Amino acid sequence: MWGRFRKAGGRVAGALRTETKTETRADGGKRPPNLFEAAAVYVAACAEDDQERADEASGWVSPEALSFGVNELACRAVIALARERGESPRTVARELLGLPTA
Repeated sequence: MWGRFRKAGGRVAGALRTETKTETRADGGKRPPNLFEAAAVYVAACAEDDQERADEASGWVSPEALSFGVNELACRAVIALARERGESPRTVARELLGLPTA
């Protein structure tokens, strides 16, 4: 079960992850990663037990913004898994946390 969650999370994180810490804007300037990029890198790093990368991503945005991004990523991952499995998000979330079904 955790393998499927990591695989799905990896796909989500990979889709949101940037190649470099900054990206070039259309006007030629650089922009720092946004909160969703930071959250994707942070969660993927935690799942892969890469503390250095998690620490780096957590410095890209404020702790509050990172928390919001991680929460949004978790919600989207649970919804995606629920759709894939044909189950409710509540059932999937409880199963991922090892809780009995309500």
